[in-house]
Amino acid sequence: MQVKTILNRVQKFKSYMNVSWGGRADVPELEVEVAERANGRSLCSGCGRPRPGYDRLPARRFEYVPLWGIKVFLVYAPRRVDCQDCGVRVERMPWASGKHRLTEVYAWFLARWARRLSWKEVAGVFDASWDSVFRAVEMAVEWGRAHQDLSGIQAIGIDEISRQRGHRYLRWPTRSTRTVNGCCGLGKSARSRHCWDFSVGSARSAGVKYVCSDMWKP
Repeated sequence: MQVKTILNRVQKFKSYMNVSWGGRADVPELEVEVAERANGRSLCSGCGRPRPGYDRLPARRFEYVPLWGIKVFLVYAPRRVDCQDCGVRVERMPWASGKHRLTEVYAWFLARWARRLSWKEVAGVFDASWDSVFRAVEMAVEWGRAHQDLSGIQAIGIDEISRQRGHRYLRWPTRSTRTVNGCCGLGKSARSRHCWDFSVGSARSAGVKYVCSDMWKP
């Protein structure tokens, strides 16, 4: 079985090319060269539309899911496009977004493990930086908030967590499905409770019939 076959099982592309060793002799890495399709047009990373080419940037390395404890990097020289709406932009790449050096499939890999272990432990087990784990979790949270369904909420629970020393708190609204819907506000005041109405909208808030909270005056 070839390495490219395994890579296609993880994330299917038609553009995996040469696979070679990289890194230091004592810490080997796999570098997978990626090339665009012969007739494929570049997509603008701003609007997502096919645009004419402008130039090509130097090759970059994008960290991929490790194989057998060996780090894997996709190596690609991104093209820039001349977009009539967005100006000169780097093309949209299917394995990474923005200026992130983590591939999206690897970011999801780290984010899933971060649900089981601490961020420090995840970074240590997979020889990643703490910042990489943080960015992976941030990506997962942003995706979850963009795709969450807030319709039909009838019951919520509200609690707080300590964010700093000296009794500084954040208030967290939670649905009955144990899904955290965001931060209501700072402190334990009644004002922080009403932030729920603004975060989900008055129409959704009006549908709430049951609220479970601590026995405190506000």
